[in-house]
Amino acid sequence: MSHGIVTVAYIGATILFILALGGLSTQETSRRGNLYGMTGMAIALLATLFGIVSDNYVLLFVGVIIGGAIGLMLAKKVQMTQMPELVAILHSLVGLAAVLVGFANFMDHSIMLSGVEKTIHDVETYLGILIGALTFSGSVVAFLKLSARISGKPMLLPFRHWLNLGMLVLAVWLCFTFIGQSATGGGTFPLLAMTVIALLFGVHMVMAIGGADMPVVISMLNSYSGWAAAATGFMLSNDLLIVVGALVGSSGAILSYIMCRAMNRNFISVIAGGFGTAEGQTAAPGEGEETGEVVPVEAAEVADMLLQAKEVMIIPGYGMAVAQAQHVVNDITRKLRDRKINVRFGIHPVAGRMPGHMNVLLAEAKVPYDIVFELDEINDDFPNVDVSVVVGANDIVNPAAQEVPNSPIAGMPVLECWKGKTTIVLKRSMATGYAGVANPLFYKENTRMLFGDARESLGAVLKQLD
Repeated sequence: MSHGIVTVAYIGATILFILALGGLSTQETSRRGNLYGMTGMAIALLATLFGIVSDNYVLLFVGVIIGGAIGLMLAKKVQMTQMPELVAILHSLVGLAAVLVGFANFMDHSIMLSGVEKTIHDVETYLGILIGALTFSGSVVAFLKLSARISGKPMLLPFRHWLNLGMLVLAVWLCFTFIGQSATGGGTFPLLAMTVIALLFGVHMVMAIGGADMPVVISMLNSYSGWAAAATGFMLSNDLLIVVGALVGSSGAILSYIMCRAMNRNFISVIAGGFGTAEGQTAAPGEGEETGEVVPVEAAEVADMLLQAKEVMIIPGYGMAVAQAQHVVNDITRKLRDRKINVRFGIHPVAGRMPGHMNVLLAEAKVPYDIVFELDEINDDFPNVDVSVVVGANDIVNPAAQEVPNSPIAGMPVLECWKGKTTIVLKRSMATGYAGVANPLFYKENTRMLFGDARESLGAVLKQLD
C-alpha cells in the first residue's frame, strides 16, 4: 500500500472520529456516532497493518487476534454496573502501551538523530512515558475503587500537596538529566526513576480523590489516556495517533471541566486531593444528619400515589444499575403515560459511576429521549411535582449539600426533590451513598421509604398498576 493511500485512509479515519464525537453529543445520534468511530478505527487499523508495518506480521496478527478476542469476551460478559471499572482498566492499558512504546523507542539504536532533533525526540519520549505511567497507575487505582476492591474514601496524607509538588519538581529535574545523559548514550537511570515517580504520583493522586468525585476521575483519566496516545504518536511520527490522541485528550478535559462546574467544584482542587476536606482530615460523614423516624411504604401505596399524581419525576442512581431495574422503570413509565400522567426523568451529571451512566441505562431500556432531562433543566420544576421517585440514588439528592456547610458534598448542586409534594426513595437499607455522607432526605416529613431490591420493589408496583 502506497504512502499516499495510507495518508488518505488516515484523513478519512480522522474525519470519522470527529463525526463520532459529534454523534456522541446527543442521545439521538449516539448510535450513529459509535458506528462512525468503529468504522474509523477499522480503516486506521487496516491502513497501519498493510501500509506501515513491514515485518513481524505473524507476531502482530497473533497480538491482534488475542486482543480482539479478549475485547469481544469482555463486551459480552461485562454488566452495565461494571462499565465504569471496565473503562478505567481500559484507560490503564493505553497508559501502559505508551510506557512500553516509550522505552522501546528509547532503546531503538536505529534512530540516528543529533542536535535539536535529538533533544525534541528525547522530550517526546520522556513526556510519553511520564503521562503513560501516571495514567496507568491512576487508572488501576480507579478500577480498584470502582470495583470496591479498595475503599472509595479519600486517602489524605499529611502535607500531600507538598509531596505532589516535590514529585513534580523531581520529575522536571530528571527530565533535564535524562536529556543530558541521552546525548552521550546514557539516560536509562533518570528515565526509570521518573517512571517510578510517575507511577507513585498516579496512585497518590487518585487515592486522594473521594468516591463522590469518581465520575470526574473517569473523564480525567480519559483525557490523560488521550494525551498519552498523542505523545506516542509524536514518538512514532504517526499523524493519526497525534490527532486522535489530541481529540480524546481535549474532549476528556472539556468533559471534566463541565462536570466540575456542574458540581460547583474547582477542577484543580479535585485533582489535588478531593473536595470538602481539610489537610489530612475528612468531614464527619454523619455530621448534620437529621434525627427522626423514616416512614416506610408498601408497593400498593406507591402505586396509588403514582396513579393519583399529575406530575411524576423519576431520579435514577447507581442502585438502579445494580438492580438492573431500568426495564421495569420503563414499563411503569409507559403505563403512567398511557393514563395521561406526565412522567419525566431527572439526571444528575455525576449520577452512577461515570459520565452518562444513567443515560445509557435508560436508552438501553428504550425510555424516550424527550422525557429525559439534565439537572439544570428540571431542578426548578420540583415544587410542581406531585411524586418524585428516587431509584437507588443517594448523594445526588442529598440536602446536606445545601444545609451542612462542612459536608464533603457542600455546595454540590443536587436534585431538589424534597421541594415536591412527596418523595419516594427506593433503597435496600439506610446505608450512606458512595461519598459516605448521611442523607437527611430520608427523615423529611414528605419522604417515604420503599425498602428492598429496586427491581423487585418496582415489579410489585407495576403489578398494582395493572
